[in-house]
Amino acid sequence: MTRQHPAACGLGVALAAISGKWKATILWEVHDRPVRFGELRRRIPGISEKVLFEQLRAMEADGLIRRDVFDEVPSRVEYTVTAAGASLNAAVHALAEWGLDHGSDIGVAVTGMR
Repeated sequence: MTRQHPAACGLGVALAAISGKWKATILWEVHDRPVRFGELRRRIPGISEKVLFEQLRAMEADGLIRRDVFDEVPSRVEYTVTAAGASLNAAVHALAEWGLDHGSDIGVAVTGMR
C-alpha cells in the first residue's frame, strides 16, 4: 500500500498559497474592497515595498488577487481579491478563529488580537 504525499490531500496546496510571513495578511487586507499599493503599504506595518511588490506578484500569479491598472494620468493600480482568493480567505479566517480560541490550550500566547 502506498501513502499519498501530504500535498496530495489539498492541504499542502492551500498552505503553499499562503506560505510566508505576509500573504495571509495581504489577502485579509484586500478581501473587502479594492486597495491601492500605497494603502496596502500603510495598512501592513513592517513590510517593505520590495517584499509587498513580490508577494502581490506571486499572489497574482497564483490567481488569489487581481491587479487592475487604470488608464489615467497618473496611473492608478488597484488590487482586488479573486473568487479563489475569497474562498481561501474564508479558510484562513477559520484557522485564525481556531488559533484565538485554542492558542492558550497549546501554550501559544495570542497578543494584540480580538
